[in-house]
Amino acid sequence: MSQPYPDIDIATFIDHSLLSPIATPVQVEQWCDEADRYRFASVCVLPVHVKQATNLLHGKQPKVTTVIGFPLGASTSIVKLYEAQEAVENGATELDVVINLGWLKAGNLDALHRELAEIRDATGCPIKTILEMSLLTEEEKQIAAQICLEAGAAFLKTSTGWNGGATVADVRLLREIAQGRVGIKASGGIRTIEHALELIVAGATRLGTSKGVELLRQRDTLEKPSSNPSVS
Repeated sequence: MSQPYPDIDIATFIDHSLLSPIATPVQVEQWCDEADRYRFASVCVLPVHVKQATNLLHGKQPKVTTVIGFPLGASTSIVKLYEAQEAVENGATELDVVINLGWLKAGNLDALHRELAEIRDATGCPIKTILEMSLLTEEEKQIAAQICLEAGAAFLKTSTGWNGGATVADVRLLREIAQGRVGIKASGGIRTIEHALELIVAGATRLGTSKGVELLRQRDTLEKPSSNPSVS
């Protein structure tokens, strides 16, 4: 990376994500331990693991985040609403909601807005709306972001990670649309410290990644002073 690292604590940006369909309770325990040890912003787990994560992180700093309508966003509204309410009852404090992309592309914007607003109102929980940017045209990205803002989203999120990863260009676009009103979450394919910091510089205020611990190790390694100073 050619530019200096920004003076930030990158751990505070990270949603330490474990969203594999074959994730086990043992892995959930590991992710929660790491989230607490490294003081990540949150641990992000599938709905089935929320109660376990809540118990493990009770009284500790990291939040418990889960995903709603993941990964396709095509569940019916009543199913998404129930899933969100159950997640909050089980202890989730942030919800990453996949928007209905079919509705967006069909121009069914009232239904899209209503679904998101109902989840927000029924749970009282901050929602991060997942736009799946790689599947949208530039116009659709603009429209989706505006609908999510109007529906009360707390964050605009780039992607699930299942259909392409976070790009600097998309983060910049969301930052321009948001104008500081909400957070921007970049997610998908964040595997290097260089990429993570580029996304933060572009405007990301949260990073969704399963590689949080590795990112911290990379930064520590890159910032370590040279062990071979020149001889005077």
